[in-house]
Amino acid sequence: MSVDDAPESLSEEDTEEILQEVERRRSLRGVAVVVVAIVGVAFSAFQLWIAARGYIFEVTLPMVGEIRLTSLQQLQVNAIHVMFALVLAFILFPPSRGDGFLSRRLARVEPAVRSRFGAESPVTSVAVRARTVVRWFAVDRNMDRVTPLDVVLVVLSILPTYYIVTEFPEIRQMAVFGLAAMRPMHEVYPVTEPFVMAVASLGIPLDEVAYSLLLGVLGILLVLEATRRALGLLLASLVAMFIVYARWGYLVPRDSAIGALAITPTTWDNIVYNLWYVTEAGVFGVPVTVSVRFIYIFVLFGAFLEMSGAGRWFIDLAYSLTGTRRGGPAKASVVSSGFMGMLSGSSVANTVTTGAFTIPLMKRSGYSPEFSGAVESSSSSGGQILPPVMGAAAFLIVEFTGTPFADVIVAATLPALAFFFGMWVMVHFEAVRGGIGGLDASELPRPWRHFKLGWYYIVPLALLVYYLVWARLSINRAGWLTIVAIVVLVAFIAAYDRRIRLPLVGTILALFLAEVAAYAVSGVGLVDAIRVFAGSATTGAGDPLALEAAFDAALGSLSTIVILVSVAFLLVRPGQETPLLELDQSVEDAAETTASALGRPALARNPAYRFGTFVLKSMEGGARTATTVVIAVAAAGVIPGVISVSGLGPNLTALILDVSGQAMLPLLLMTGVAAVVFGLGMPTTVMYIILVAMLGGAIEAFGIAILAAHLFILYFGLMADVTPPVAVAAFAAAGVAKADEFSTATIAFMLSLNKIMVPFAFVFSPGILLLRSGEEGWRIIGTADVVEVSFFLPEVVVPVLGMFLGVYALGVTIIGYQYARVDGLERTLFALASIFLMVPEIPLLILEGLLGLVGTSPTLTGFPVTFSLRLVGLGALLVLSRFNRQREPEFTADDRSPASKRSPGDA
Repeated sequence: MSVDDAPESLSEEDTEEILQEVERRRSLRGVAVVVVAIVGVAFSAFQLWIAARGYIFEVTLPMVGEIRLTSLQQLQVNAIHVMFALVLAFILFPPSRGDGFLSRRLARVEPAVRSRFGAESPVTSVAVRARTVVRWFAVDRNMDRVTPLDVVLVVLSILPTYYIVTEFPEIRQMAVFGLAAMRPMHEVYPVTEPFVMAVASLGIPLDEVAYSLLLGVLGILLVLEATRRALGLLLASLVAMFIVYARWGYLVPRDSAIGALAITPTTWDNIVYNLWYVTEAGVFGVPVTVSVRFIYIFVLFGAFLEMSGAGRWFIDLAYSLTGTRRGGPAKASVVSSGFMGMLSGSSVANTVTTGAFTIPLMKRSGYSPEFSGAVESSSSSGGQILPPVMGAAAFLIVEFTGTPFADVIVAATLPALAFFFGMWVMVHFEAVRGGIGGLDASELPRPWRHFKLGWYYIVPLALLVYYLVWARLSINRAGWLTIVAIVVLVAFIAAYDRRIRLPLVGTILALFLAEVAAYAVSGVGLVDAIRVFAGSATTGAGDPLALEAAFDAALGSLSTIVILVSVAFLLVRPGQETPLLELDQSVEDAAETTASALGRPALARNPAYRFGTFVLKSMEGGARTATTVVIAVAAAGVIPGVISVSGLGPNLTALILDVSGQAMLPLLLMTGVAAVVFGLGMPTTVMYIILVAMLGGAIEAFGIAILAAHLFILYFGLMADVTPPVAVAAFAAAGVAKADEFSTATIAFMLSLNKIMVPFAFVFSPGILLLRSGEEGWRIIGTADVVEVSFFLPEVVVPVLGMFLGVYALGVTIIGYQYARVDGLERTLFALASIFLMVPEIPLLILEGLLGLVGTSPTLTGFPVTFSLRLVGLGALLVLSRFNRQREPEFTADDRSPASKRSPGDA
């Protein structure tokens, strides 16, 4: 039995309803669904082409050869990327539900008019009609219809991008002549001259304003509106404030306490140009470039992997391995939620979708609803620090730090494992405290049998690690190849059947050998060789390749061969059984819905139709997920853009250093608090971009490894997802668990405290990130560093062991239970042991500061002192654990059975 089939699991409709409510998305039907699907598939197709072929768009036609359609520049690609996201955002997110501040104020107008003029007055009639028109035009109270305002904004979203793509030569001239010197609308498009002159006759000088300026302003406003809808008013207001600051920040008195924030005067033309028409900063700056090159392709990779059924398989695998153990359902949730959170990059989405299965099972095993929701939300948010994907943040780190992706994921591995080790420890202690057992073995799939049914889902992940770490391919290329691998796997298992496995595999092998032979004989592939011999090719054959080279060249065509052969088998055998094909339920639902809409419901059972639905649904799902990310990075890019354009950066760094007193510990504390505050209610990517722009320079000024500084910001930012009073992931988990929201968020915050302690540990001990400082800066350690005992033992082994032991002690402190109850002084001592083991530098730096007040300035953070303090922490942990075990209560077998329903906290 799959755990997905458990009777307590939430239905697909309930899960979708909770997710839409949390993410403020519409529940669309009819034509709108079709439009979203078409735009989403087009968006994904555009990004797949870029990943596979780059920015040159060309096609190869028989008898004609290659035809180049166009070649795009980075600004044009970024503009198209953001345009797709804007179009989807205006369709997926409503402009207003009629319950906002402005809506409530406007709703008072009509009753006031009625009271003043009477119900029969023409003025009242006009007010009533105006209210009806406004509601029809811009209000979507039930979040289920596209309003006329949305249609207008969708059309307007296309205009700025169309100009950037078609008038790029003029954009090149802006850097020399300025934005104001560009052509007005009627000169760019003569057909608009009557309209422009009509507007000018009304006293509005539309004929004198550069069309590019109008489009730049329009584009920025559209991004702000999409941000308000998708991410909330807080972020939109923050971005708008930075834009206003860029124009009037020069008014800040230079002789005041915040005089460092004063900037040089500038014009709106210059601001709009730097925020809209360049790729160095602003809307189309580095964050959007990273989204184009890296983030989207891995969001799409996650969508393809999840839609293939891998998500359900990994959840079942985690439960089959741990579900019968003490607290097994919660341990399985830690593993599966961390893995799925790594792929999705969204704490909230993963909390709801994975939690729909994991939370009910945790509750049934004996965990409280609040604790169950807290475990799910904390693990899901932690998925974004888990290599090799790490959500979207890893790719931003790559771009902002200039660190190779392979080095980022190597450095991030041990801290991430420490966090999930801490989660595992805490759910275990909670299970021991509550006498919570696991699920009955009969309710779970058998591990080895389940592994054999879906082992191939591991292949894309293994390939991803190989491409990134060993082959060191570009991130874009690695993402493209792993998506191809998923499609190949799904196509093959869809066509696979014991009765036809020999013809299927034989056909694939025969075509592959024919491809090898073609390269060996003619130097080109099989199709090109046939065209050459048939006389239809425009170019002749090349030089024959050696057998090994021919084999390597043919490997590039193997994926195409497998897909084509598999699809051919599916088409000629439409009624065949597909015993290995278990796609995600959303794909099966989409196949049934579309087949019914076509009037052929039987198509939903056709393997070829299901395979096609899988591909298209994955592309659409990836686009839906990426929309919020793209809007977020486009909006957040304005903030570093303003800092760059205004020259605020150095002054801001100096101000932050002054506020922190030139001391590293206060600066880190200030950075951590700022990361949590900026992350409240915002995507992790937004928080990261803002904090790196504002605080990154100050942190690096202390000589902290740049990779450690950026991971520090990331870890603290993720705390915002489970930190009251916002705690969006925890509140979503509470909705799934039917638990008290604030209690769930409080427990989730406590369970996530590792995200606070671990980053302090690797900032003070970069060896935890496997980093070493050298003449050329910080680098990942190699074999020579490992065998250098004088470095490896004190700088890597000791801090890593201290981190894991400290995480264990912190788990005891948070849960208040080890072998027996831990209270009062004992709990405090466990907390001190945790600090001494993980970050002995913190108490030592505090002591240094106190000694500095009395006139002495000793340096206490050297290895001899920190090692001694770690030994003290270790000794305390061992002694406390021994005394705690002596008080261990005796449990009967029944106390640890799945039927035990004692609530956590009852010893």
